[in-house]
Amino acid sequence: MPAEIIDGRKVAAEIREELKQRVEKLKEKGVTPGLMAILLGEDPGSLSYLRSIAKGCEALGMYTETVTLPETATQEELEKVIEKLNKDPKCHGIILQLPLPKHLDTLSAESAISPDKDVDGTNPISTGKLLLGEETFFPSTPYGVQELLVRSGNDPDGKHVVICGRSNIVGKPLVGILVQKKKGCNATVTVCHTGTKDMASFTKQADILVAAMGKAKAITADMVKEGAIVMDVGVNQIEDPETPGKSKLVGDVDFDAVKEKAAAITPVPGGTGPVTTALLMGNTVRAAEKSIGL
Repeated sequence: MPAEIIDGRKVAAEIREELKQRVEKLKEKGVTPGLMAILLGEDPGSLSYLRSIAKGCEALGMYTETVTLPETATQEELEKVIEKLNKDPKCHGIILQLPLPKHLDTLSAESAISPDKDVDGTNPISTGKLLLGEETFFPSTPYGVQELLVRSGNDPDGKHVVICGRSNIVGKPLVGILVQKKKGCNATVTVCHTGTKDMASFTKQADILVAAMGKAKAITADMVKEGAIVMDVGVNQIEDPETPGKSKLVGDVDFDAVKEKAAAITPVPGGTGPVTTALLMGNTVRAAEKSIGL
């Protein structure tokens, strides 16, 4: 029997509906949640992503703005912009669009973002608090994976979760979230990566398998346990075999094959992506609430 499709667009709509009420309460107190993005250069993919965030913020009645710097901007120029936003009362959340140009120090820039406005959870202080189980802003993509699991009725509590990928933006923080002794977490977590020998021997043990490798269709049906929950975080452009000369968006999972074996699976597009964006806005609303002591 084909897998249940975990509809990220539906879950994102639920989250946005919950956020509308919170935004309205903030506005009644004279506060409009503000999300500021910093972009270096004019990468088409980044511009598209930030436009979708802006559209979502506007629909909720939030304030949003993108500060664009040239790709040649210096570290000092970038961090001056961050410092200005740290002090701006209209700004409650800051996101730094990655990757940065190679001549810039990403960790230094992320460290410059105030933890109170670090709504994408990239500041090392936020990362440390996440691992310790203290209150902080979770990075929106791994946070989205957890929310999708819980809201789709696939609570990770007591389950064996295998994460394929150890990036600083997905794999590592997802480990930190899921191992906490808290509601919606409390999982046994295994991490696989490029140094893992015989990865399939681990993935086939997973009750919940998370693919965050950055490689199209890397997880095949023979790597998945019958009845597993499969969460695909990958976003890859490949040539569309049905339409020569055109590309299509696929995940890190061979969706068509794996859906015949899994109990539930996220599609690409329409899975983790929409929830990631909704939770980024949610973190911004929370930052605005905290700024006035709510």
